[in-house]
Amino acid sequence: MTTPRPAIRRAAAADAEALARIGATTFTATFGHLYPPEDLAAFLAEHHSPERAAADLAHPQKAAWIAELDGVVVGYAAVGPSDLPHAEVGPGSGELKRLYVDASQQGLGTGRRLLETALAWLEEAGLGDVWLSVWSENFGAQRLYQRYGFECVDTYLFQVGSVHDKEFMFRRRKVPV
Repeated sequence: MTTPRPAIRRAAAADAEALARIGATTFTATFGHLYPPEDLAAFLAEHHSPERAAADLAHPQKAAWIAELDGVVVGYAAVGPSDLPHAEVGPGSGELKRLYVDASQQGLGTGRRLLETALAWLEEAGLGDVWLSVWSENFGAQRLYQRYGFECVDTYLFQVGSVHDKEFMFRRRKVPV
């Protein structure tokens, strides 16, 4: 018996609540243990709220895709112009802002499919190098990104309340046509 694969589709304005929910749930499950509860709650309220998701979905230079299984969102990818703190990030740089997959779908190809969809959109949008940041101790994600041609080029501190996490900045150079 094969495991059903989630459908992947472009997120629409009506998906803001679902994106906020899966973002907050997966962030908490993966990273919640790193932060004091009040810092985590404030971060989630700012970065994983339905209002923030709606604003991102309405932004003409951003896009998101959801992975949905039996009507339940089990993952998503979001992209847009890069705002990472690196001297080589420029106006034409794209960024994989988020790639979150529920634990029930990890290791089944859902993240890979979301990543490929997001990277194809960034390429079609004509953006240059693609950037992303990943927690320094998220080794599985780092391996995934390296398989897709991303290289670690720098580090920075990612702040959640009073905690500063070491993040790696990865870049995939645009292939000249």
